[in-house]
Amino acid sequence: MTELGKQLSAQTTPIEGMLLFDLPVHGDARGWFKENWQREKMTSHGLPDFGPVQNNISFNAETGVTRGLHAEPWDKWVSVATGRVFGAWVDLREGPGFGTVFTTELDPSKAIFVPRGVANGFQTLEPATAYTYLVNDHWSADASYSFVNLADETAAIDWPIPLADAEISDKDRAHPRLADAQPVPPRKTLILGAGGQLGRALRAEFGDGPHIEYATRADLDLSSPDLAGARHWRDYGAIINAAAHTAVDAAETPDGRAAAWAANVTGVAALARIAADNGVTLVHVSSDYVFDGTAERPYREDDAVCPLGVYGQTKAAGDAVVAATPRHYIVRTSWVIGDGGNFVRTMAALAARGIDPSVVDDQIGRLTFTADLARGIRHLLDTRPDYGVYNLTGAGRTRSWAQIAARVFELTGHDPARVTPVSTQQYFAGADRPIAPRPHRSVLDLSRIEATGFTPADHDESLSRYLLAETASADGAPL
Repeated sequence: MTELGKQLSAQTTPIEGMLLFDLPVHGDARGWFKENWQREKMTSHGLPDFGPVQNNISFNAETGVTRGLHAEPWDKWVSVATGRVFGAWVDLREGPGFGTVFTTELDPSKAIFVPRGVANGFQTLEPATAYTYLVNDHWSADASYSFVNLADETAAIDWPIPLADAEISDKDRAHPRLADAQPVPPRKTLILGAGGQLGRALRAEFGDGPHIEYATRADLDLSSPDLAGARHWRDYGAIINAAAHTAVDAAETPDGRAAAWAANVTGVAALARIAADNGVTLVHVSSDYVFDGTAERPYREDDAVCPLGVYGQTKAAGDAVVAATPRHYIVRTSWVIGDGGNFVRTMAALAARGIDPSVVDDQIGRLTFTADLARGIRHLLDTRPDYGVYNLTGAGRTRSWAQIAARVFELTGHDPARVTPVSTQQYFAGADRPIAPRPHRSVLDLSRIEATGFTPADHDESLSRYLLAETASADGAPL
């Protein structure tokens, strides 16, 4: 008998991420009515906004029909339209929860969210039972499935009707025991721009696990009209976009302007569409260049953008596109230093060669080392705070480029007074090429990401470690 008049509510289960819901069912002498799926109400009660794309109904004529246990590579929202079932679920995902079991009865007043990789099974307790489920991927013969036997001794499911008396397909009877079941791997993480400075730092941070994938432009062309079919995108949980056109001065030329818009806006829009259509979290790296640098205080995430040049304009446009996707982290950073040609290496080389540089002293900010940036991105994906924009730079005292250059000289054993501070206008006077306008203040407020439990590294301390590692590498010592 279906219970009427329940309040919509959710409760957790022993299987991580699986939620059991009570559904309001309204009835009278004519029958009953319920909202079987109501996105706004149910997500407000903790149901993931999992984006169903297919609705299936399994009609079971007799009591004792038993199906399962099947783990598919998609999420399910399971309920009963008529009748009643005993439901059983076994976690087949890789990790410490593998093998965890949960059972309960479902009637029209209950529903359950079954995460990807959790094996699903049921046994009908009444004739003419209609078992329904919404899924967030289309069934495919090419998808990777996992199974566990209904009678597995380790799972020890207490089926109300003994399996010897139940109606079971030969295929379901032949499923492997839990000890032989294939664990379901996590959804993949795709890192774009793998050959760049940040891409290499992300590889060091995330490693080479089977669910981590790296791609360069040669591996994945974001401008391709076939991008939607280039991967089975539902297999991906996150895309980290570390690729960008970052040549700020070249972006002021006709060819550079086209290249910057193609990479930083058109390509990003293609990624955003993939992410939105497939429930993927998109991590996009932004820049202090979206601001004009006139603020006297550190820029917050909700400050209005006001870019000065083409590069900043394309980054601001890319941010706006990404912000429209349901699951996104825009990581805004500044003055990035990593494995490759960069300002710190240039200053260290000049110091060693006896060259005394002139360096601008009217641009103020903090360095961000790619190892710290990669660590922050990993933190966001591991902890999953609210989606949105997060500033992520080095912490500590702000400095001008000239002060940083002097600090590099000092840390490498040279006289910092050899660095001559000059204005940006003086530095670029007489340049025979287009020069992009630079924000004079690139200081970003870090309080939002700190509130998530992440502690940005002090950029002066990171600079010391970076130069120490560079020296050790140059001397042939292990890093």
